[in-house]
Amino acid sequence: MSEAATQRRIRAQASARDAQVMGFVLDNEVQTGRTARFDGPADAPLSKALFGVSGVVRAEVSGATIWVQKADAADWADLKPAIAAAIRTVLDFTETPLGQGAADSASDTALLQRVQELLEAQVNPAVAAHGGHISAEGVEDGIVYLRMSGGCQGCAASAATLRQGVERMLRAALPQVVDIVDVTDHESGTNPFYTRDSGSSPVFNRPVPPGVIDREDGQVSVDPDYLGPRLGLTPETLRAGMQRGDVVGVTETGEGADAGKTRIVIRSPTRAWAAEIAEDGSAREIPPPPPAEDAAGQESALSARVRAYLVGLKGDTATVTYGALARALGLWQPGSVRRVTAALESTMRADAAEGRPFIAARAVGRGRDALPGKGFFDLAVALGRGPTAGESEQDYHARELSGLAGRMDDAAGA
Repeated sequence: MSEAATQRRIRAQASARDAQVMGFVLDNEVQTGRTARFDGPADAPLSKALFGVSGVVRAEVSGATIWVQKADAADWADLKPAIAAAIRTVLDFTETPLGQGAADSASDTALLQRVQELLEAQVNPAVAAHGGHISAEGVEDGIVYLRMSGGCQGCAASAATLRQGVERMLRAALPQVVDIVDVTDHESGTNPFYTRDSGSSPVFNRPVPPGVIDREDGQVSVDPDYLGPRLGLTPETLRAGMQRGDVVGVTETGEGADAGKTRIVIRSPTRAWAAEIAEDGSAREIPPPPPAEDAAGQESALSARVRAYLVGLKGDTATVTYGALARALGLWQPGSVRRVTAALESTMRADAAEGRPFIAARAVGRGRDALPGKGFFDLAVALGRGPTAGESEQDYHARELSGLAGRMDDAAGA
């Protein structure tokens, strides 16, 4: 054993939400580009070592941290030194503590780096000859988001270039790629209404012509022919952007001195537009508020959309993966799953306050167990609604789904 190995540092970190969970933090990643979850002994060397310690019931590995869950009767005072010793033993004698595994367990960060390297080395030198460029916007759950710019944006052959050339190359080199999504605004590139620059948002304070803003059943809509140019978009591009989630809107009801008024704020990736609607239906354009002012409204609107979609799923135990849920809501951009996850957590807080089963239980990960992510169970515990003593996560999840089914039946029979 080397001198460096004997000095390996492992720091124990208690979980703020669960007394049965402890994090063991290393100075470096456990295994570069790999994550893992073990619900029992597996072939991976680290799994065998951890479950060889009496009292360990689950382990998760992410980056440089190994999260370990113990049995209720076990004592951390006895477990911590035994677990640390098991970790040191494995890491000192193998470079693959999580096993060789399949390529699809590589982290999104590592996959993004490899995609970027391949694009710069094998794709962009050729694309540059046509005045274009292809970049990787991000990777989420193995889904690669690509954006074309320059001569590629709006090019009639760009879709074929992406699918037949770039996608084929990336899939051949990186089999862990789950899907490839083109997030380029090709409509804007083909015939933009305005030159696409960051521009400044309109800051007018002028009347909005009658008929531009429509209010029906509490919903507010704006004529795309009027709104598009003010966001630097054609009406067609505006509609497409709203379907994808690139263009978002928030409607707020005035209170106090502003009672009776309604403010609508619509944001594109580069500009924003806002209007204030008076009680008599007249409206005027106003300076858009900073993004932070309407962030809460956007989160609330997305939570409502998430809830409506999950309620509409058919079948007593119907579930949907996080990625599929984001795409069903028209959210394709990098970070969409994180937005959906935050919205799901908002529904959990609301359901806990009302004593309802968690509708968020219908959103699950892509693993074989088809369970929600760790954040779901952690938040359920924090809200006082987590698994009971001795109840597994699988059983708890099934109980929440059953409660949802019963509530739907009651609503249908009412």
